[in-house]
Amino acid sequence: MKVIVIGATGTIGRAVSEQLAARHEVIRVGRSGGQHQVDIADPASVEALFRRIGPADAVVVTAGNLHFGPLAELDADKMNVGLQHKLMGQVNVALAAQRHLNDGGSITLTSGIVGAEPIRYGINATTVNTAVDGFVRAAAIELPRGLRINVVDPSVLQESMKAYGPYFHGFEPVPASRVAQAYSRSVDGLQTGKVYRVW
Repeated sequence: MKVIVIGATGTIGRAVSEQLAARHEVIRVGRSGGQHQVDIADPASVEALFRRIGPADAVVVTAGNLHFGPLAELDADKMNVGLQHKLMGQVNVALAAQRHLNDGGSITLTSGIVGAEPIRYGINATTVNTAVDGFVRAAAIELPRGLRINVVDPSVLQESMKAYGPYFHGFEPVPASRVAQAYSRSVDGLQTGKVYRVW
């Protein structure tokens, strides 16, 4: 299969690309690196990416910016960081993918544990991750041509604990290689509308 991995230069994206490349043709996409570049917050950029790459069998998104900060300092601009990038960015990819993927293709998005288990300063992340999960469950019942859509919902990564550990006391971190297994299940499996929790 030909699989597009958006966010391939990040920690999860690298692990996913490595696992999938053992049996598929992986097209690595980043914001500024990779084989191709895309701004997922810009629908025109997403559409152009699919046109450049041509027909594919799956797309995986492991990208998406979020804002972290206290409720007292939250405003519309800060909320829009996650709403426009991690939420609408992934929605933009899914909307374009339904037109460009081959019949029976799959879409895999990314949410995160704070959608169900909020943390201090994570209001933007909780809001966005919950919305991504909801989008996937609803989109799954309407996608045409046998297309499937799922979402991977990981805990904090072991590789990220140095940077994010103070926000995740009491959470069990997981290695990126284990998280990548859930993306493999989504790409290579048959399920749709599934939230794969890796906690």
